[in-house]
Amino acid sequence: MTARTHDLAAITGLFCVLFFLPSLPQVTLGTAIACLLANQLGGIAPDIDQPTAPFWRNLPVGGFFGKIITKMLGGHRFLTHSIIGVVLLGWLAKLLLVFIHPLFPRLDTGYIWWAFIIGVFSHLIMDSFTREGVPWLLPIPIKFGFPPIRKLRIVTGKKMENFVVFPGIIVFNLAFCALYYQELLALLHSHII
Repeated sequence: MTARTHDLAAITGLFCVLFFLPSLPQVTLGTAIACLLANQLGGIAPDIDQPTAPFWRNLPVGGFFGKIITKMLGGHRFLTHSIIGVVLLGWLAKLLLVFIHPLFPRLDTGYIWWAFIIGVFSHLIMDSFTREGVPWLLPIPIKFGFPPIRKLRIVTGKKMENFVVFPGIIVFNLAFCALYYQELLALLHSHII
């Protein structure tokens, strides 16, 4: 999937999880904004193993570091696209949040971390619909995909993704907001302080 599809899927996943939680706690506006940012970073984090990923393209010497990281992680859609990768990325995110928490003590780093993890999982789920699939159970070298017949899966950046999947997620979000408008408005008013 392309970065824009991953971004949209990550935010959709975050909103669905938050909406369907049995009890949503109150958070500060800063925590809510940090959760959105962490979710978007989580949505693209597994592609850190690709030297041409947006993360590396936006750094001055990113291409150089991207090539090194790709080799260290076993190539694209390998370590970071597995349960082991989710644990590794989650651990690194937790370390970063522990480090920056003294700078922003009012932020609830627990929620920020969960927003990041939801983004990471959304990335792996979306990539499971592509031709390559995802090695969820690494070190078992089997790439899982849906549907099981590889030829029926999506090719990244092609017509199916651009004209069906991406617009489909937008339509889902619009329908979700239209159906639950009052509930979403109440959540915003009562849970962000």
